[in-house]
Amino acid sequence: MALLIIPITCFGSTLVTSQPCQTPDDFVAATSPGHIMIGGLFAIHEKMLPSEDYPRRPEIQKCVGFEISIFLQTLAMIHSIEMINNSTLLSGVKLGYEIYDTCTEVTVAMAATLRFLSKRNCSREIVEFKCDYSSYMPRVKAVIGAGYSEITMAVSRMLNLQLMPQVSYESTAEILSDKIRFPSFLRTVPSDFYQTKAMAHLIQKSGWNWIGIIATDDDYGRLALNTFAVQTAANNVCIAFKEVLPAFLSDDTIEIRINETLEKIIAEAQVNVIVVFLRQFHVFNLFTKAIEKNINKIWIASDNWSMATKITTIPNVKRIGKVVGFTFRRGNMSSFHSFLQNLHMFPRDNNKPLNEYAMLLSACAHVKDSDLSQCISSRSRGTLAYTANKDIERNFSLRNDFLWDYTEPGPVHSIQLAVLALGYAIRDLCQARDCQNPNAFQPWELLDVLKNVTFTDEGNSFHFDAHGDMNTGYDVVLWKEIGGHMTITKMAQYDLRNDVFIITDQETKNEFRNLKQIRSKCSKECSPGQMKKTTRSQHICCYECVDCPENHYSNQTDMDHCLLCNNETHWAPVRSTRCFEKEVEYLNWNDSLAILLLALSLLGIILVLAIGIIFTRNLNTPIVKSSGGLLVCYVILLCHVLNFASTGFFIGEPQDFTCKTRQTVFGVSFTLCISCILMKSLKILLAFSFDPKLQNFLKCLYKPIPIIFTCTGIQVVICTIWLIFAAPAVEENVSLPRVIILECEEGSVLAFGTMLGYIAILAFICFIFAFKGRKLPEHYNEAKFITFGMLIYFIAWITFIPIYATTFGKYLPAVEIIVILISNYGILCCTFFPKCYIILCKQEANTKSAFLKMIYSYSSHTASSLAISHVSLDSTNSSITTTNPSSSGKSAAWQESKDLQAQAFAHICRENAISVPKILPRKRISSI
Repeated sequence: MALLIIPITCFGSTLVTSQPCQTPDDFVAATSPGHIMIGGLFAIHEKMLPSEDYPRRPEIQKCVGFEISIFLQTLAMIHSIEMINNSTLLSGVKLGYEIYDTCTEVTVAMAATLRFLSKRNCSREIVEFKCDYSSYMPRVKAVIGAGYSEITMAVSRMLNLQLMPQVSYESTAEILSDKIRFPSFLRTVPSDFYQTKAMAHLIQKSGWNWIGIIATDDDYGRLALNTFAVQTAANNVCIAFKEVLPAFLSDDTIEIRINETLEKIIAEAQVNVIVVFLRQFHVFNLFTKAIEKNINKIWIASDNWSMATKITTIPNVKRIGKVVGFTFRRGNMSSFHSFLQNLHMFPRDNNKPLNEYAMLLSACAHVKDSDLSQCISSRSRGTLAYTANKDIERNFSLRNDFLWDYTEPGPVHSIQLAVLALGYAIRDLCQARDCQNPNAFQPWELLDVLKNVTFTDEGNSFHFDAHGDMNTGYDVVLWKEIGGHMTITKMAQYDLRNDVFIITDQETKNEFRNLKQIRSKCSKECSPGQMKKTTRSQHICCYECVDCPENHYSNQTDMDHCLLCNNETHWAPVRSTRCFEKEVEYLNWNDSLAILLLALSLLGIILVLAIGIIFTRNLNTPIVKSSGGLLVCYVILLCHVLNFASTGFFIGEPQDFTCKTRQTVFGVSFTLCISCILMKSLKILLAFSFDPKLQNFLKCLYKPIPIIFTCTGIQVVICTIWLIFAAPAVEENVSLPRVIILECEEGSVLAFGTMLGYIAILAFICFIFAFKGRKLPEHYNEAKFITFGMLIYFIAWITFIPIYATTFGKYLPAVEIIVILISNYGILCCTFFPKCYIILCKQEANTKSAFLKMIYSYSSHTASSLAISHVSLDSTNSSITTTNPSSSGKSAAWQESKDLQAQAFAHICRENAISVPKILPRKRISSI
């Protein structure tokens, strides 16, 4: 196999001096021997100090800007490894470490990675090129780090060559969950997918929808920005501006871009919430200048800087506004605290960062604790010569609390979990191997076990998911000024699986309420009862507020659309915040119109009863006898009572029974009434008709009982068929906007029309018969009044049809009631009132003698007319034979007139149930 041998040389020194290293070991920041070596990558310095504008030689320059928080992370790794070595987890097996300072530069990190991949126990530092690294034994078995996603991605691509496990404690870029591109990468923190989702949820929950975002121009920043944009869009939050800063402080344009970003923030006055995906040194510079420009906003901090004591100690940092941040879940820090308390006793021979910190601490011995961080940062940018000084030890022991103040619990806990995960995976792998032998296993074997390892810490179980992530969740923190110092307090926990914030105390709830009072919106909030109408702007968050139309509502602020009420059961007025249940309406008993109609019906029944009493008391008078007899009158009056009573079924809450009963009762009773009146009309016509042919026809036709039963029976059949096949039923009419009309649906319009049409046919026949007898004797003739009654009926029902067809609502039954009352009153008044008037007011006309006198007069007039017409015919015939009429012709005409008079008189008396008077000659009576 061909091999490519790459010697590993030292490109430069990460010590505080700029002296070039003589051996590759000088490149190591901290090291400790062991059976199994673990690599570590930490950005202990914030940048490399370039010797020129751009590199001219392939060498790593001096690193400056000592980062205390990252230095503490290296100590957390060392402490966690020491804890495992001092426990029984790996009996007889010691873990060693090699920690490198990446100086926040990908190039330095890749140089360290080359050394990780170099062949173990080789006389020269070489990395072999192989087609198969299954049996290759590199210098370390796994790597912890790096912190920044940009560096982690570059390192991971190199470690993928040998499938060396890489466990990051802080790299959260979502792309790192892709196991195709990063198969050997794992992390003990959640993906940025969850952090951006939590941020978007918090922003939406706080009522903000117009925000800004600042990110670094690297893989981490760009990916976080894109993921956050997707999450905000899903929560109806708009990004007013996106500002990108150079990723590295070594970039000369960073100051210019920070100033431009601050000018943008000032220009966007409506944006009061800004999400920041930056590194700590970016935020430090950004806030320092923001304080100078008096910019006061709400800053949403990513896990990179939310716990940075370096930033909270910026002078006047409270003037920037409120900071709400997301940080990784913290664990028990008591053991690490004890470690820091005794740090001055820890060996510093192979720990260059610890030596550098000791020297910086000595150089800043005269500085107060509040200014110590600034002093260390500025001193670390120069050159420090290490000198043995007993004051260093004393300063070290006196300033232990300073390190504890700068400890970020989230990343420290994540580092502890990373070391524990490796420790438990090595334990599982070494159960059947002698791991005191460094060649006991290859890194790729450790990776297989590590992916599936499950371990507990402080009673909590941890494991990597299918994407290599350990979804431990987030703590939400708030920066608060307490006692003149900015303090970071925990507000809530964020549950990744359920996407909810867990708030445990009332004070935290009050803090959330205070945040909601700060407005960060493009447009004025639409109140409940309104909806958003998007303008031509590209952002959906810029809109106008319009009122919800009728039957629509909105019960929350800033709703995109008004919700439609259930039109069948609910309604809403314009600009409504809720739907109102429709009131069920019908023609109620206590309705004023219903009371009036009932009063009219009751009055009608009283009139019918009064008429019945009058007729009963005057049973033997000519007027009553000429009305068809008591039985017919009682039947007609009973029908009127039923008609008036049927109106009661149209009032009140409709029931199936009342719906079926009201039309049936009205139809049958009214038909019976018209049938009886029809027989009366036929009888009147028969009584006063003297044409023999017509009399014979009417006598054959006049069969009262069969005709009444037949006419009424047809209506009964119509109603029966109607009830069987399409019976009326209760129906809810929901077509009206605000009420539900409870009404009777007729079932079949055809059946309803047939019933009314049949009554109309009978009424029309009755009208024809009555019309033909309209000129009969006035006081004793009903034909003229029946005609008027039928005309009232026709007018009422012809008017009813269009009104009924166009009327809707609860008063629709009242229309039919009114028509029934009009037609019923019309027929009742025209049929009985004239007779009652004669009975009560003209009693002299209601005697037998008066009746006979009227008949005699009418028969005399009728007979004379007939005789004259006969004489005229006879004279015409006689003139054909003779020109001089004789006196015998006149006497014959006179005699015929007397005979006709006698016949008419007797006929009328008989038809009106009056006995023939004895004043007539018997001869004429017998001839009649």
